[in-house]
Order: sequence, then C-alpha cells, then structure tokens
Amino acid sequence: MSAREPRRGQERTRRRLSTEERREQLLCVGARLFAQSTYDDVWIEQVAEIAGVSRGLLYHYFPTKRDFFAAVVRRESERMLRLTAAVPGVPVREQLAVGLDTFLGYVADHAEGFRAFHRAEAAGDPVVREVYRQGLAAQERQIAAALAADPGSAHLDGDAPALRLAVRGWLAFMVAVCLEWLDEPELSRDQVRDLCARALLGAITP
Repeated sequence: MSAREPRRGQERTRRRLSTEERREQLLCVGARLFAQSTYDDVWIEQVAEIAGVSRGLLYHYFPTKRDFFAAVVRRESERMLRLTAAVPGVPVREQLAVGLDTFLGYVADHAEGFRAFHRAEAAGDPVVREVYRQGLAAQERQIAAALAADPGSAHLDGDAPALRLAVRGWLAFMVAVCLEWLDEPELSRDQVRDLCARALLGAITP
C-alpha cells in the first residue's frame, strides 16, 4: 500500500453530530461515569476526553458540573416516567406484569443510567438532590393516580396519605430490588417482576 493510500476506516468522513445528538452522547458518557463513581469523583475533563470533545464545548452544553449531573438525572427520570405510565381505562392489575416487564427491560438495557439516577440522592449538591426527589415524586403521583383511576380499585383515593405512602414504600422496595438484581442477577427477570408485582398488590390491598 502506498503512503498516499488511505487506511481502512479513514475513507469515511466523520459525520458532524447535531446539537441533540451531541447532547445525548455527553449524557450517555455522564451516566456511565456517575454510575461507576460518586459525584465528587467524576471530573468534567473525563467526560470531555471520553466523548472526544473539548472542555469548552462541553461547557457550552452544560455550564457547570451541577448542570451536567442534573441533566443526567432528569433524563433518566423522564425515561422512567414514560415507562411507568398506565394506559387509561385498562385495570392496573392487567397492566402490571407487562409494565414491570418493560421497566425491567429498561433497567437491564440502561443499567448505567438507572444507577446514575439513584446515585443522585447521595450527591452533596442540593440542586441535584432536588432534581432526583422531584423525579421520584412525579413517579409516585403517576402511579397513585393510575391506581386510583382503576375501576377495580374504587376503594383507593389518589390523594390519600396511606396510598401515597404505600406507593412511596413500594418504589423504594423496587429500586432496592433492581439495584441488587443488577449487581447479583440470581433471579430471572420473570421472578423479579412477580416479586415486585406481589409487593405492590400487597401494599394496596385492604
């Protein structure tokens, strides 16, 4: 091969990422790093180096480390909200197994983002912790509203303190189970799904 001949792989022109694609790339790198290390141990320089961008470009998207981690947490929160959304008019009990299957599929496929989201509570930054807590509160409200709207759960009041507490406790249980499952997958996805389903039904059944 002559010196002028391009090497394999150099013949392709690198495609310029759009603003949204670059932002998503940076958030994916952040999720991976924050899943592996504490908030204080992750450096913006690491993110820029792994993503192959300048530190200045990263700061163009996220002015501070706080803004960056908050965006990682918010992104995962929005994903989980979409996955825990109930279908109106269909009894929650009929949706529960399918919904949990979908959610556990997300946990398995986006383990780094899931871990990063739940590391936010331990972050020393109050703004990041508030973003995390808002995400959990939105999940609680969404699940409680779906349960209260279920025709088969006429006894449930979506604004009742008992239901809110039951849903909050179940979410904490499910998060603990999922994190343990990711670290030590001794149970199958079906077994984890059934365990979480029984816990929710037990929590709301009078």
